[in-house]
Amino acid sequence: MVDTLIVGAGTAGCLLAARLSERPEHRVHVVEAGPVWSDVRAVPSEVLRADVMPIGPESPWVWRYPARLADAGPDSGSRDVDAELVRGRLLGGSGAVNGGYFVRAIAEDFAAWSAAVGGSALWSPDAVFPVYRQIERDLDFGAAPGHGDDGPVPVRRTSNPAPAGLEFAAAAAAAGFPEIPDLNAPPESLPRIGFGPVPCNVEDGVLVGTGPACLLPVAGRPNLTVAGAITVTRIRFRGDRAVGVEFVARGRAGVLDADRVVVCAGAVESAALLLRSGIGDPTRLRELGIPVVAPAPVGEWFTDHPEIGVEYRRAGIARGTGVPVEYVLHHDAIEIRPYAFGFGADPDTHRVGVALMRPRAAGRLRLVSADPTAPPRLEHRYLSSASDRDALRAGVALAADLIAAIPGARLSPGWRGRVEDRALYADLATSQHLSGTCRMGAADDERAVVDERCRVRGVRGVSVVDLSVAPVALSRGPQATVMMLAQQVANHFAA
Repeated sequence: MVDTLIVGAGTAGCLLAARLSERPEHRVHVVEAGPVWSDVRAVPSEVLRADVMPIGPESPWVWRYPARLADAGPDSGSRDVDAELVRGRLLGGSGAVNGGYFVRAIAEDFAAWSAAVGGSALWSPDAVFPVYRQIERDLDFGAAPGHGDDGPVPVRRTSNPAPAGLEFAAAAAAAGFPEIPDLNAPPESLPRIGFGPVPCNVEDGVLVGTGPACLLPVAGRPNLTVAGAITVTRIRFRGDRAVGVEFVARGRAGVLDADRVVVCAGAVESAALLLRSGIGDPTRLRELGIPVVAPAPVGEWFTDHPEIGVEYRRAGIARGTGVPVEYVLHHDAIEIRPYAFGFGADPDTHRVGVALMRPRAAGRLRLVSADPTAPPRLEHRYLSSASDRDALRAGVALAADLIAAIPGARLSPGWRGRVEDRALYADLATSQHLSGTCRMGAADDERAVVDERCRVRGVRGVSVVDLSVAPVALSRGPQATVMMLAQQVANHFAA
């Protein structure tokens, strides 16, 4: 019997395990479906390198999920838009295979988050920004107000930006947008419109997530066990009380007993595990032959950031060798990302991503089978809201104007003038920032799965701590906020 069993050694799980095991008498056991390593020197170089995102078809370190991004609109002139989502399946989770983007969410996000949980002070702007500081070791602004300089995670802006990013930044400056040197500046001094270099959790070319930064340095604690290649198939209950999990490891089934189960498997797998364990819509669970433990709206609401890729040709500039996104421009609910890396074989083709950070459309996740190997069905419902389409259209128009101002850039004719719906559908993608499948909310919120302390409603002894609990769409990429979430839960875990 362990005190806390953590399912998933991802961004949240690694940090939470390190924090909870600080108490020598508290026994923590972490299980991860993918590989784990006991020393950073054993981690494959492809996982550590900041200029590599090891998520291609040959990658052994990711989950893959089919997703329907959008149903063809009646007047779109396009077909349904399908895609494949990838999530990290290794020590460090998605934070070990992403681009290192480490920008805090903004104060308005947490005002909305707090309101969604009945005005909870735990998630107010005043409560969360000091927690961000606990995590970071900002190598550029650590001595400045509102920053941390002794946390486990290094944060740095690139010192040698790729030409594509520099040219885009110059175009933004020429268009009158202010430069924001520190996108993680304290809320009271952070402009909402402008461009700037992206803070990244990268040091000396190495991506440093919570696996290397938080968990591996303490992996030798006698009260901490971390095991890989273990897929948890179901949470076990005695009545409404969790007593452990069932799992499969190398083809053999087993059971782990625990006083408390904390699910940190990510927005897809955490929701799927709750559903397989009997927490969800009773009618659908019975249709799949899953005994009902507690009714809950698991998977009935999620959000993600739709992204339109605007390509252009610009000959004679080198591709980047640092992180994928070195500059961003924020304008209202739009984030524009000039990618440092090319997305194809042609070295003269470059891409700018136009992402809608506060979409109105919400998606849903559904199990298709009780079989743990069957991926759930994901329906994003992008572009189903007219206001979302209008916001993306405006964002694409802005990106096209800035690209057109870059000397030598040749923009596709389809991005000039008014952007039609069919163009949005044709180039629709996702930022892969899925959140909210196990939404946090007040007791009277019909969409809520967990309470303000991430405890699953209707059962005892189960919590969810990862991006699946976010009750609002975040205005920035999620990695820094997932770390803050885990840190905040650890700060109040025994309360």
